Amino acid sequence: MFNDIGALELVTLVVLAVLVFGPDKLPKVIQDVTRTIRKIREFSDSAKQDIRQELGPEFKDFEFEDLNPKTFLRKQLDNDELGLKEIRNGFDLKKEMAEVTDAVHGRDTEPSSSGSSSSGSGSGRVDMSKKPETPGKTDKPADDRPPFDMDAT
Repeated sequence: MFNDIGALELVTLVVLAVLVFGPDKLPKVIQDVTRTIRKIREFSDSAKQDIRQELGPEFKDFEFEDLNPKTFLRKQLDNDELGLKEIRNGFDLKKEMAEVTDAVHGRDTEPSSSGSSSSGSGSGRVDMSKKPETPGKTDKPADDRPPFDMDAT
């Protein structure tokens, strides 16, 4: 419960409690706080038992921690009935994104041994470095972007 409180914070809390409540009332305040925490835990446990009884025998192994999305996903990925580990290990997102980026920028990602990648080798890749020829239009430099249209956005 207090895993992230260090020694310095704990000493500060004790000194602050002594200053606020005084050394005479501090033991009574600590007893009241522990009694309240105990009642809250009992209430929580009885509420969990009531919910489990209402759900029926199908949910006898139901844990409320499973409602946390991280816990649910971890449990499902560890179960691996669907073969998700093979899919996850076989898919390299960084490599795929690098290939898409290279294709957009017109760089050839695969070292081609037969010369040009657009020579009809059947690889299915489009050479983005060559611009389509349009009759009657002059070629623009590669760095020139089209004009910004405010009405289009």
